[in-house]
Amino acid sequence: MSPQDFRIEKDSLGELNVPADALYGAQTQRAVENFSISGLRPWRAFIWSIATVKRAAALVNFELGLFNDRETDGKYFTAKQLSDAIAQAAAEVMDGKWDDQFVVDPFQAGAGTSHNMNANEVIANRATQILGGELGVYYVHPNDHVNMAQSTNDVIPTSIRLGVLWRLDELLTSLRNLQLALEEKAREFDDILKSGRTHLQDAVPVRLGQEFGAYAKAVERDAERIRRSAEGLRRLGIGGTAVGSGLNAHPEYHARMVRKLSELTGLELQTSDNLFESMQSLADAADFSASLRTLALTLIRIANDFRLLSSGPSTGLDEIRLPVVQPGSSIMPGKVNPVLAEMLDQAMFHVIGCDTTVALAAQAGQLELNVMMPILAYNLFEMMQVVIGSVDAFTERAVKGVTANREKAEGWLAKNAIIVTALNPVIGYSQGAALVKEALSKNASIKELAIGKAKAGALKHRDEDRPVKPEEIESALSNLRKLTEGGIVGGASGGG
Repeated sequence: MSPQDFRIEKDSLGELNVPADALYGAQTQRAVENFSISGLRPWRAFIWSIATVKRAAALVNFELGLFNDRETDGKYFTAKQLSDAIAQAAAEVMDGKWDDQFVVDPFQAGAGTSHNMNANEVIANRATQILGGELGVYYVHPNDHVNMAQSTNDVIPTSIRLGVLWRLDELLTSLRNLQLALEEKAREFDDILKSGRTHLQDAVPVRLGQEFGAYAKAVERDAERIRRSAEGLRRLGIGGTAVGSGLNAHPEYHARMVRKLSELTGLELQTSDNLFESMQSLADAADFSASLRTLALTLIRIANDFRLLSSGPSTGLDEIRLPVVQPGSSIMPGKVNPVLAEMLDQAMFHVIGCDTTVALAAQAGQLELNVMMPILAYNLFEMMQVVIGSVDAFTERAVKGVTANREKAEGWLAKNAIIVTALNPVIGYSQGAALVKEALSKNASIKELAIGKAKAGALKHRDEDRPVKPEEIESALSNLRKLTEGGIVGGASGGG
C-alpha cells in the first residue's frame, strides 16, 4: 500500500499508521496487528450492544452536566453539540452502518479493552465527521468523551448482557415455532399406533402422536429454562467503572444509565444491587449458556430419534418419512439421508462446545475482574446464532414436511410380542414371559398364541387356579389403542 493509503495517528505508545479511510484509530490498529489470530470478527449483537451503551452514556453524561464546551483545531463546540454528535454516531453503529469498522479478533487482550476502544474510536471519528472534521482530528475524543464515566470493565459485561437480551425474543420465537410444528404433527399422527421402544428393544405400544407431543413439550420446557435464565442478565453493572466502586462516574450515573438503556432498547432492565459482584462475576452469563446447552442436549436427542424413525427405508424402522431436500450420496444413486437432523446434531455439538468455553471463561476471573470476557462474549453470541439458524432450518425443512408411514408403524406393532404386557393383570408376569419366549421362537402372533393356549386351558389366572377364557385374551388385546391410554386393560380388577 502507498503512503497516501494511511494516516498517522498517535496514542500513549507513540505514532502508528492507520488506514486512511478507517473510522477506527491507533489503539484498534495496534489490536489488529497484535491479534491476527482467527480471522473472526465480533457478532452484530456485540457491536449493537456496545454502541447502545455509548449512546446512552453520551445522553446521560450531558444530562448530568459532565460535558464541557470545547475549542479544538480553531473550532468551538458546545457541550450539547458534542453529546449529540456522539449519540448520532452511536445510533448509526447500532443500525449496522459501520459493522465493517469493527475489526478486532475475538481472541484479543483480556477484558475486551480492544473491542471497547474499537467502538470508542469509530464513534469518535464518526462524531468528528458529523461536526465537520476529518478522520483522526478527533473533535470528539475516544477516551475523554465517548468513554466518559466508563471503563472496559463495566462496559463489556453490560454489553454482553444487552446483546443476549437483544436476540432473546428471536431465539424464543424460533423455539416456539419448532414447538408448534411438533404439536401439529402430534395431532396429525395421533391415530397411528406403533411399537414403543425402550433400550432400543420392543416395548408396549404408543401412538406416533404421543412421541411427537413429547418432543414438543421438551422444547417448550427448554424455552422456559432459557427465558428464566435470561432474567439474571437484566441486572446491569454499568457505572461500576474499573473495579465496582464507580470511580469517575457521577453518583446518579448508574441508575440513570439503566433507565436510559431501558428507554433506548425497550428492554426491561434492572440496577445492580452490588456493583462489585457485577464486575467480578459472569455467573449470569454462564447460567444462560447452560440453558442453551440443555436445549442442545434435547435437540440432539430429538434429531437422533428422527434419524432412527426414518431409518431404512427398506432395512430400517421407516416409521416416518422426512422431506427429500437433496441427494444423499455421491456414489449410491437414489439414496436420501436425514440431512436436516444430521445438521441439527452438528450444530448442537458446536453449541455444547461453545458452552464449555463460556464455563471455563466464567470461572477464570480473579479478584475484581474477569479478563476472559471477549471469548465468552463471542461464544455466547455464536451459540444464539447457531441455535436460531439451525432450529429454523430444521423446523421449516424437516418437521413441517415429515409424514408418517402408517403401514410400517402398525406392521411393526403387529409383530411385537411385548404387547403381552397388557395380559399381566390377567395371567401375571411369569406366564407372559413364557408366552413371549414361545412367540419369538415360533415367529407367532402373541394374540393368536395366547388365545390358542386359553382354548386349550393352558393359561391360568394370575391369582387364581382357574383357566383364562379366550374372550378375556381377546378383550385385553382387541383394541391396541387402549394400551396407549394407561389404566388396567382386560378387566382383571374384580378377579374375572
